[in-house]
Amino acid sequence: MNRTDETIKKVPVKTAKNVAYIGLFTALLVVCSFVTVPTAIPFTLQTLALFLALGVLGGKRGTLTIVCYIFLGIIGLPVFSGFRGGIGVIFGTTGGYIVGFIFTGLLYWGIEKLFGKSYLVTVISMLLGAAVYFAFGTAWFMVVYLKNTGPIGLGSVLTTCVVPFIIPDLIKISLASIVSYKLKDKIKD
Repeated sequence: MNRTDETIKKVPVKTAKNVAYIGLFTALLVVCSFVTVPTAIPFTLQTLALFLALGVLGGKRGTLTIVCYIFLGIIGLPVFSGFRGGIGVIFGTTGGYIVGFIFTGLLYWGIEKLFGKSYLVTVISMLLGAAVYFAFGTAWFMVVYLKNTGPIGLGSVLTTCVVPFIIPDLIKISLASIVSYKLKDKIKD
């Protein structure tokens, strides 16, 4: 038996499953980010995958999935909408929405720890999570826009960056919560 075989035998099954689930949902996030309708802030299926990761895997593994996805983008892999990658995307006007996903995951994880994993808690966590990435992304957009272009009003940013996405995101949250509820029992810890 060589050293690699010994190392593989030492990895607990639970850890291997977690890595596989996180990898699978990271890939889902990437693929869903590629489905894009270009606008100032692109319409994607990214948030559907985000909420599926959180709903199916739970707060901890879902947040780790989000962090892995963002890390892949930061190191330059074209995983963000429009086949973009690199730290420049994060520091651009729309980067705050991507960074806000981490806070969405952390919020989801915290709510799950406090109130459990019922369907109602899942839906409320997803709705609050959407509010978090909208708020963080909007603030980030305004700061970057101010620095690069000049002042912009909150109403203009909300009209461009939030309002058009509310109904699509509510639909994605509905789908993700239903699918998560059905799949949760299939994904064992």
